[in-house]
Amino acid sequence: MATVAVPKFHKNFINGEWVEARSGRSFENRNPADHSELIGIFPSSTEDDVNDAVDAAKAAYAKWRLVPAPKRAEILYRAAETLVKRKEDLARDMTMEMGKPLSETRGDVQEAIDMTYYMAGEGRRLFGQTVPSELPNKFAMSVRDPLGVVGMITPWNFPMAIPSWKIMPALICGNTVVIKPAEDTPLSTYNLVQILTEAGLPVGVVNVIYGMGPDAGAPLVAHDDVMAVSFTGSTDTGRLVNQACASSFKPCHLEMGGKNIILVMDDANLDLAVEGAVWGGFGTSGQRCTAASRVAVHKKVYREFLNRFAQRVRALKIGDGLDPETEIGPLVNETQLQTVMKYVEIGKNEGTRLVVGGHRAESGRLATGWFHEPTIFADVNPKMRIAQEEIFGPVVALLPFDSFNEALEIANHVNYGLSASIYTRDVNLAYRAMRDLETGIVYVNAPTIGAEIQLPFGGTKSTGNGHREAGTAAIDFYSEWKTLYIDYSDRLQRAQMDTTEHS
Repeated sequence: MATVAVPKFHKNFINGEWVEARSGRSFENRNPADHSELIGIFPSSTEDDVNDAVDAAKAAYAKWRLVPAPKRAEILYRAAETLVKRKEDLARDMTMEMGKPLSETRGDVQEAIDMTYYMAGEGRRLFGQTVPSELPNKFAMSVRDPLGVVGMITPWNFPMAIPSWKIMPALICGNTVVIKPAEDTPLSTYNLVQILTEAGLPVGVVNVIYGMGPDAGAPLVAHDDVMAVSFTGSTDTGRLVNQACASSFKPCHLEMGGKNIILVMDDANLDLAVEGAVWGGFGTSGQRCTAASRVAVHKKVYREFLNRFAQRVRALKIGDGLDPETEIGPLVNETQLQTVMKYVEIGKNEGTRLVVGGHRAESGRLATGWFHEPTIFADVNPKMRIAQEEIFGPVVALLPFDSFNEALEIANHVNYGLSASIYTRDVNLAYRAMRDLETGIVYVNAPTIGAEIQLPFGGTKSTGNGHREAGTAAIDFYSEWKTLYIDYSDRLQRAQMDTTEHS
């Protein structure tokens, strides 16, 4: 007789211990490819749990900030080594709770590995400046100081990569952390923090609270002892986070929505552009803030591109991400699926031409998951809602244009400014695009996805508020400058006033 697996009950991680939510409430984590499969049960935290976690982080900060950065780096390096060893298991866990194919979740874990190694390297840098003073016998320099307790709220589409983008630079700068991961993907954050703990991270330096945004996220953002907040999610929620931080002048990093575009010029390598549009539009089932949900194509090659693109997309295999043949996994939950279906109806009602897909995928084994067909709308007007609003699903709008200037106008005429790309063999157009596209990231002859961790990641307009993830830009957010003047002249010297005197 077969035995039924007992669901694994998880707890919050506060002050080095796994503890129940004070409310006693919990929520389920289910497999989006088969929502009858329960991955685990997680605590549904409230303000009381947030307070406990922040208290622990605040107490740990007093010692952690004094640990030399190279020693903090050694912990991160050990964690990276463990991530490498457990990569396959971590990727499988992520596919089961988030849905994207195993090839993609391996990449997600690799991004966490890359970020952890990178920030470990920064432990022996954290550069400041030394500059000559205008006065004699005076030394002038700047150093980086940590902020204190940092609150983090992370999304479900990159459930290990994005937490690592936030946690690792915060730690290397000497901060302590309270993180609330998305309720759809709590297991991956559990795995990441477990590995940091095994690597020797001191008690209270990283704390995890699970739960819903209004119950756990909001009190974390508003807590007086949280000195900075980093949020990745929707623009609407990001606006609320920003408003909550503004009253106390709390530094706030926002990484929000996108309505990204691929421009295909008439001289483009069409085979390459088609593959880029397929990967950019339908990778992670379109559930990326950098997804290429718009593809603008020069009218001279529009029909040929559309035919090739449609043929390629019709052949994509939908299914469970653990199946090595799967190219399109499920949406993360029923709400996201319903959002995609709503926008498909909006597109139809706006008078666009539905070329591929357009329906929920529910035949055979797909019936127990949240699947949607990869969908292409052709002949889309740039002002239509499906060309303006973030859908966050496997829906791509094709827009024709006559000239580069028109393409540029289409690209920039949205509220978001995260990522854009251009396919062309004309180096002059490529450089004009890099200069004139109003986005934080620009690709040439590559899709709008594929950022690397050693460079800044983020966008303009309603995508962000000026801060950046990754690279040394992340260190700029998780530290603050302290300027130091050391006067060894043994007399009063007045800057800007005694600069003509010499000794």
